[in-house]
Amino acid sequence: MTTMLTTFYRGLRPNKALSRPAGCGPSVPGMPGGEGAGFGIVERGAKPSAGRRLRSLRGITLTLVLPFAIAACEAPPNELRTAAPLSERADDALSYIIGPGDSLSIFVYRAPELSVDVPVRPDGRISIPLVADIQASGRTPSMLSGEIEERLREFVREPNVTVVVRSFIGSSNQQIRIIGEAAQPKSIPFREGLTILDVLIQSGGLTRYAAGNRAQIVRREAGQEAPRVIRVRLADLLRNGDITQDVAMRPGDTVIIPQGWF
Repeated sequence: MTTMLTTFYRGLRPNKALSRPAGCGPSVPGMPGGEGAGFGIVERGAKPSAGRRLRSLRGITLTLVLPFAIAACEAPPNELRTAAPLSERADDALSYIIGPGDSLSIFVYRAPELSVDVPVRPDGRISIPLVADIQASGRTPSMLSGEIEERLREFVREPNVTVVVRSFIGSSNQQIRIIGEAAQPKSIPFREGLTILDVLIQSGGLTRYAAGNRAQIVRREAGQEAPRVIRVRLADLLRNGDITQDVAMRPGDTVIIPQGWF
């Protein structure tokens, strides 16, 4: 912008081409500096003053900037940038889901007689004082606390409830199952950061007849009818330390370890 203004200013300095003969053309009304001052034109042979140069530069700057300012003011509101909304949660798929067999602590603020420790029944429900048969299975602790607060409003003024999971089993669709030639086939509650090596440690490793390098992880993903099969070489992981085979687990994964022929 500075280079452009300098070029315009130099082009308007008095020379033979731009000089105006005396008495040629009317003066511009409303412009400071008298006749022709608004356009930076001076008499032939006259030396422009510093004030006239400054006024000429201001006029050129206003001429260049004014159209852009008007365009910006007339821009429709829908073209203005808006801040991107913040994400409410990092990943809802990794939120703990309460399941049958979990042990819960229900804490009601300023109501110790309503605060209890209860297990989740096989039907997925719990019972607390004043409220019976609340569905707990399939909900997160925060969802369950909100439901309990709604049910207690009939008896307690502005209840504040906190649900703490004491022991973890989890819902069936979030448990990790390991079957086949594992030393102790079992279901394992999912936790964030769980890998196939963690599952093998909790299940006691492989049996002597296991074909560890032909093991598979069957993963059911949302929106897909057919499950995804991931092949892993568990023998290389356990015996040779091939850490590339230490696959991260997802809720609901099933590890299948086949039996070897010899």
